[in-house]
Amino acid sequence: MTQKTARSTLPLLAPLLAGASSRDRLIASVGALLAITVVAALCHRLLPLAPGLPYLAAPLGASAVLVFAVPASPLSQPWPVIGGNIASAIVGTVAAQLIPRPEIAAGVAVAAAILAMSLLRCLHAPGGGTALVTAMASPAIAASGYGFALLPIAADAILLVAVAWLFHLVSGHSYPHRPATKLAPAAPALFHRTDIDYALADMGDAFDISRDDLDLLLTRAEYHAAAR
Repeated sequence: MTQKTARSTLPLLAPLLAGASSRDRLIASVGALLAITVVAALCHRLLPLAPGLPYLAAPLGASAVLVFAVPASPLSQPWPVIGGNIASAIVGTVAAQLIPRPEIAAGVAVAAAILAMSLLRCLHAPGGGTALVTAMASPAIAASGYGFALLPIAADAILLVAVAWLFHLVSGHSYPHRPATKLAPAAPALFHRTDIDYALADMGDAFDISRDDLDLLLTRAEYHAAAR
């Protein structure tokens, strides 16, 4: 492979998230290791679960990726993690009880979970997995009914958020995330918050960044541009 070809292909392997560093990824890995271990140990020992019920729900692993790898994401905040998983578990249970064909119940559960989480302002990507797990319920999960949304789903999510909060206090990340203080531009501001709203409307897509963080990012860009 020539040097030119290597340069053209290597960007395909670059991180897709702006601002990510190797140090941040290492910290995220350590955080997920500690969180899943602590949550598993506590739930295994303390939760009064019916026979056959898992003490860890599989979508919790996906929640951990968001909470530790992208703690500033709107999808990673405490209410989306807790509310999104609980709402999706309830939706999945309803779908499983009302729709006898599991392949149809699965699709309806995921679609309804997206709608429910959006209405409740707790959109959380792993919630789709939670809805799927409950819609394609094993006999033990089906027997637990709506109780599955509390044990283990709610317990898992609440413990994960608690561990993440403590971990990020030590690691130096803002969680629950709050935008940092703005730098005052060295020149009159070029962008205003209404301009951001218009630009987002023009794009027609949803972006995994809060409006406040986007405003802060543009303000800091103006600061550095003016300084340059």
